[in-house]
Amino acid sequence: MPSPLDNPFLISANPLAAELIGLDRSELYTEQFVNIFSGKQLLANSHPIAMVYSGHQFGSYNPQLGDGRGLLLGDIHTEQHGTWDLHLKGAGKTPYSRFGDGRAVLRSSIREYLGSEAMAGLGIATSRALCVIGSDTRVQRESIEKAATLLRLARSHIRFGHFEFFHYNNQPEIVKQLTEHVINQHYPNWKNDAERYYNFLQQTVINTAEMIAQWQAAGFAHGVMNTDNMSILGDTFDYGPFGFLDDFNPAFICNHSDHQGRYAFNKQPSIGLWNLNALAHALSSLLNIDQIKQALAQYEPYLVKRFNALMQKKLGLKQTLADDHQLNADLLTLLQNQRSDYHLFFRQLCNFDENQSQHKLRDQFLDRRGFDEWAKRYSERLRAENSALEQRQKAMKRVNPKYILRNYLAQQAIEAAEDQQDYSEIERLLLVLQSPFDEHPEFEDYAKAPPEWGKHLSISCSS
Repeated sequence: MPSPLDNPFLISANPLAAELIGLDRSELYTEQFVNIFSGKQLLANSHPIAMVYSGHQFGSYNPQLGDGRGLLLGDIHTEQHGTWDLHLKGAGKTPYSRFGDGRAVLRSSIREYLGSEAMAGLGIATSRALCVIGSDTRVQRESIEKAATLLRLARSHIRFGHFEFFHYNNQPEIVKQLTEHVINQHYPNWKNDAERYYNFLQQTVINTAEMIAQWQAAGFAHGVMNTDNMSILGDTFDYGPFGFLDDFNPAFICNHSDHQGRYAFNKQPSIGLWNLNALAHALSSLLNIDQIKQALAQYEPYLVKRFNALMQKKLGLKQTLADDHQLNADLLTLLQNQRSDYHLFFRQLCNFDENQSQHKLRDQFLDRRGFDEWAKRYSERLRAENSALEQRQKAMKRVNPKYILRNYLAQQAIEAAEDQQDYSEIERLLLVLQSPFDEHPEFEDYAKAPPEWGKHLSISCSS
């Protein structure tokens, strides 16, 4: 059962997430809403359960991960948006809390709330966040902090690590039961298919490859790709020390606890495959080695194809030609060498005119000759498909966001909330992040390059 917070109050509620579960937005601002999602009151028909966190942590299997600070309150079935789990983070001690207090702190709750909605705004499959509830409850971390709860919505809270938990505990019958459960819940058409276990692994491979291709194109670093943080459905899950790229640095590490760079931005595709191998091993009681190899072999070709397709859209190209991969690769090398801002560049590229001899974009580069050479090739490529400027601009602005959740923006919202009890910055960020491709001229400052201090914030798992 949840342990209630002291004097809970609403910090922010998300009407778009409420729509997913058929909740009228007027309910978001009631006392009952605050009581339910601060652990003070149970929803009707709710029977909370705690889920074990297990899996490979930085490459080593650990039978018990995490601090057990979440409770699965139940799931809600909707005609329009399917089924969503309701998961209360920061609900107090559970059987898996070990030495932790089972609480979440305000800063991490705000980061997940904004982070998951930023990803949803970009069109990337993700868990969602319904609300953040604050309180007078104090908890000890590196210092004394305020406790909060976050209500997370997800299509499923089952992770790769859950299959590993039962596999390594020599319970193949429960591995089978869990697999059947996921199939029945999410892939009912396979229910009586003799190949359903193979289909299940293959679909997880494809979903994971799709997710990571989107991460790489969006310049998103997860930070902690342990197998307990990998959704079995391929949704972005567990927002800890995540970060979006500022200057383009393929080796970007957003988690200051990742001393070896295992989960650096450019390692995410290979770690995705590593984690799928760990899942496949846990399913080895259901599949033979040839089936496993066949499923895993689909990962890299699918990811590369999808990444190239996403980058093609970011460049405003409608057709696929043989040299497009090299055009994109050379651009990324140029951005890396010049330490150019990844998102600003692509947003400004939307206004590129192939008929101009000089481009405003070149002012971002010290190596202007290098940019001019690439711009010449890009101009020729656009002319080769008779690209129409106005049509291309509109299409590119639908895939190259003007607004992203830069770490310094999240930090400013956190500091205002913690130090001044001012939650208005959260609301403003939520608005632009949920529609990041729109202009929002009144929020132009959020679209600017980050200050130098904002590029080097230290983000940890501690929450």
